[in-house]
Amino acid sequence: MNEKEKMLRGLLYDASKDKTLYDERIRCKTLCYEYNNITPANTEERKNLIKKILGKVGENYWIEPNFYCDYGYNIEIGDNFYSNHNLVILDPAPVVFGDNVFIGPNCGFYTAQHPLNVETRNKFLEYAFPIYVGNNVWFGGNVVVLPGVKIGDNTVIGAGSVVTKDIPSNVIAVGNPCNVLREITEEDKFKYER
Repeated sequence: MNEKEKMLRGLLYDASKDKTLYDERIRCKTLCYEYNNITPANTEERKNLIKKILGKVGENYWIEPNFYCDYGYNIEIGDNFYSNHNLVILDPAPVVFGDNVFIGPNCGFYTAQHPLNVETRNKFLEYAFPIYVGNNVWFGGNVVVLPGVKIGDNTVIGAGSVVTKDIPSNVIAVGNPCNVLREITEEDKFKYER
């Protein structure tokens, strides 16, 4: 089994010495660099370049620069996706976003992990677990989502949260570590109406 196959199966792998993974990262990072340097007025070029970077793209999407990822092909975004500035996705494992996902500035989704054992870690070995985000999810600014997390539909993750475990549907979750604050209720529909 080669290092890419190990990576995609969630096994320990060595990304530092594998030419295929190195070449894929360089390709992706070059495309991200190009994306981040397109003039803001050139929206069509930006949208077309995102299609080259990501594995699957829905309808109606917008990612504000700067945007960074490792491989790109492991990232899927659904319809009506929006990310504010400075989105970072470390994607040696899949990162899948449903429809109507909104991401605040300076957010990170990290599938990569390093072993706790120092001898293993110092061999530059790592592993990765997928992240799944449901439909109609909103992330406040400065949120970090860690490997292996699933976030349910219709959920809000509060600004500054560090999501270390699964979060169910229809809740507001906040904090470090992120925990459910409360369910979203019918009263929330009318909270901001005047």
